[in-house]
Amino acid sequence: MSPRMFAFTRSLPAGEEVIMNIRTCISGLVLAVAAGGCATWDGMSSREKSTVIGAGVGGAAGAVATDGGVLGTVGGAAVGGVIGDQVGKRRR
Repeated sequence: MSPRMFAFTRSLPAGEEVIMNIRTCISGLVLAVAAGGCATWDGMSSREKSTVIGAGVGGAAGAVATDGGVLGTVGGAAVGGVIGDQVGKRRR
């Protein structure tokens, strides 16, 4: 792909271009999985819904706290999921 093909592109070193392509593919995959998960929302129990919401909130909080760090995002999602699961267990 030519750098002049799009006005907003810039010339990247070969290594950075590969990393950007990998990030784009992973982002698309995550989006596809998330969209597929939304289709099953109606069939989930209250506990399962609380777990999903907790994981989402925890992941977002972890990403903010670690300035977008992967470990913080995944850790926050895990902790948020556990907390959401426990909250959902008490909710009937």
